[in-house]
Amino acid sequence: MFESVAVLLAEHEDLTQQLSDPAVHADAARAKKINRRYAEVSRIKAAHEAWTAAGEDLDAAKELAREDEAFAAEVPSLEEHLAETQERLRRLLIPRDPDDGRDVIMEIKGGEGGAESALFAADLLRMYTHYAESKGWKVELLDKTDSDLGGFKDVQVAIKSNSTDPAQGVWANLKYEGGVHRVQRVPATESQGRIHTSTTGVLVFPEVDEPEEVEINQNDLKIDVYRSSGPGGQSVNTTDSAVRITHLPTGITVAMQNEKSQLQNREAGMRVLRARILAKQQEEIDALASDARKSQIRGMDRSERIRTYNFPENRIADHRTGYKSYDLDRVMDGALEPVVESCIRADEEARLAVIGDQSA
Repeated sequence: MFESVAVLLAEHEDLTQQLSDPAVHADAARAKKINRRYAEVSRIKAAHEAWTAAGEDLDAAKELAREDEAFAAEVPSLEEHLAETQERLRRLLIPRDPDDGRDVIMEIKGGEGGAESALFAADLLRMYTHYAESKGWKVELLDKTDSDLGGFKDVQVAIKSNSTDPAQGVWANLKYEGGVHRVQRVPATESQGRIHTSTTGVLVFPEVDEPEEVEINQNDLKIDVYRSSGPGGQSVNTTDSAVRITHLPTGITVAMQNEKSQLQNREAGMRVLRARILAKQQEEIDALASDARKSQIRGMDRSERIRTYNFPENRIADHRTGYKSYDLDRVMDGALEPVVESCIRADEEARLAVIGDQSA
């Protein structure tokens, strides 16, 4: 597995030269792509240097221990450090999802449970917003449909990062959130204190960096305009500002009504449409890709129940990774990092196992 490091080190040198060329920075999209790859390869280079240095330190300690027993005491800790640096390098060499550095578009939709599901959709949006803030990301509301009791029937947001490091990308951390989220709690509307179970769906798509990245023929679009509506279906606008865009070849439909301007709703709708088309294209690629490159826990079945939030027990459990903790109140305030990390680690372990099987 480490044989590939030499190739990556050569690539790092080439990328360094490219980034010193002013012509590269004249093309923002190209510069962004190169910067992402440079950040990724730089982490591998640094890990390789740390592993090499750890090996040299261990060899030196063993050599000196032959003449002075005092150095022998250092050997166990140096061996442990070498193993740690080797494991870090090994994980960094796992083929990375090419979309990891991308921003995302997230959709949260009410499911089973009616009003309670819509209220939990609002709670999930708050959770993701606080988590994004803790990471230094920006959350942009694209569209929402309010429910009668203050939640959301559905809400769409864009989440953006300023980092060029794919490991710190929004998609790298939030791609595992897609699926059905189950909540168990006493609803605000429940007078007898009975615990209800409801579900809310989350969809996550990598956002397209540049419109040209996903080619859309205008003749393939069916665009309808209508008046925005609020809770209960009442009209909230006197003009036809809401927009529904249907991509005829794929059947993907996007509706936007959050902005008062038809043009703004159309622009937001096209952002979501491009993201959905990109996701569909990636699903088709993943279907043909090797197992080592597929995410082992981020399934494409969006009906999969991935997590349970049990409020009476203050418990959160991820059904894919086995993660469980009793700090649900903190998680709902945005302390999502341990849950996300459990997904990343489980995915890495599964792909490492596949790589090991292939090399055996």
